[in-house]
Amino acid sequence: MSHIAVIDIGKTNAKLALVEPDTLTEVAVVTRPNTVLPGPPWPHFDTEGHWSFLLDGLARFHAVHGISAIVTTTHGACVALLDKDGELAAPILDYEHTGPEALTAEYDALRPDFADTGSPRLGMGLNVGAQLHWQFAQDPSLKERTRTIVTYPQYWGFRLAGVAATDVTSLGCHTDLWNPHAGEFSSLVDRLGIAGKIAPAHRSGDVLGAILPDIAARTGMAPDTPVYCGIHDSNASLLPHILAHAPPFSVVSSGTWTIAMAIGGRPMPLDPAKDTLINVNALGSPVPSARFMGGREHDLAMAGNTAEPTEADLRKVLDEGAMLMPSVMPTAGPFRGQTAHWIGQEPETGTGARSAAVAFYLALVTTHCLELIGHRGQIVVEGPFSRNLPYRRMLRIATGSDVVAMNSATGTSQGAALVLGGTIRDKGWKAAQSPEIDPLAAEMSAYRDTWNAALAKVDRSRPSQ
Repeated sequence: MSHIAVIDIGKTNAKLALVEPDTLTEVAVVTRPNTVLPGPPWPHFDTEGHWSFLLDGLARFHAVHGISAIVTTTHGACVALLDKDGELAAPILDYEHTGPEALTAEYDALRPDFADTGSPRLGMGLNVGAQLHWQFAQDPSLKERTRTIVTYPQYWGFRLAGVAATDVTSLGCHTDLWNPHAGEFSSLVDRLGIAGKIAPAHRSGDVLGAILPDIAARTGMAPDTPVYCGIHDSNASLLPHILAHAPPFSVVSSGTWTIAMAIGGRPMPLDPAKDTLINVNALGSPVPSARFMGGREHDLAMAGNTAEPTEADLRKVLDEGAMLMPSVMPTAGPFRGQTAHWIGQEPETGTGARSAAVAFYLALVTTHCLELIGHRGQIVVEGPFSRNLPYRRMLRIATGSDVVAMNSATGTSQGAALVLGGTIRDKGWKAAQSPEIDPLAAEMSAYRDTWNAALAKVDRSRPSQ
């Protein structure tokens, strides 16, 4: 039986998943840390380490299961600069590097308005345009050495198939380089002088070409194995739901970043200062979105010590009013610039009560994100938070919406596999739904109201209900 190999490069881990196309079951998964190398010339990703890991994994997976196609999904805010020989003209910059902030004023004079791009002005290198502007200033010869610019999923596609491309979902991920309303490159491409360098934009399901002969020889795969264009990871999580459900609904994609995306929601004026933005889905359509670094905040708040909370732990937190307030990561999300603090007695690290309080915090920040983008209907949770029952319970109470958790080892691999075509319907796609009647509903409602009241003292941006 043939399978789809999904290369999934997240901010925290690099993964290779093998997906059975008829059931979308993940039959094998291997991972490695996505460790950032320090430089010079700047903090960058370990592309060669990933490449060896991926080739080894592809060879093993093909020998055991068979691979019929390859598709890549990666985190956003990332491009690769290729020279005339197809090699990296410079290491791929880590978007969490603060270097681009040194040229904030100069870049702000270049970038298009939010109304044109749906891309908020973000810190560090989270706007790809800011990355490019800073990199070209740091290395005056870099622009000339750069023959081609590709978005990150397509970098791996280029290495596999030798065809340069960008994709609309990665370009639509707060790069400043894409106009989602017109479906074309933004004016920034000309302003940066890269119009002749940035690779053509494709839909995620386009075929780049067959694997290169040396890849076939290295992995044992058939020489005609197709490589698909690829997709931004949050949009990979979104695609199954677009194919399976009628709007309105929202998807919460969790990982290092937690991305809330509304399909068919209430029209809302998006506020770029609150980390709202317009993503572009695999079909090329704009999607109102809001985000925060939920996975990173969870790890920081838990200080590396986790414990599964009991019902008694939940009751203790609710009764005692232990509340974590935003923002654990003050550089991103709807509460940028605010300092995290506890109300009430801070639960000790490593306790179930701490896990419960942090889960409630993450659910309430997610609720705020959903409000900012006009959420309506059911909420589907993808990724690690889908397995966090206290999070799902509070999210259901706080939003008044049904919450469905998707059971998937890698939250993006099913969606990435679906860019090859097909539908999610009747494929045994398992979901876990939060209970309709929660025994702690009244207590959680009161906790939510108290948290919101405390939040309102420092944040006046909550939309009217």
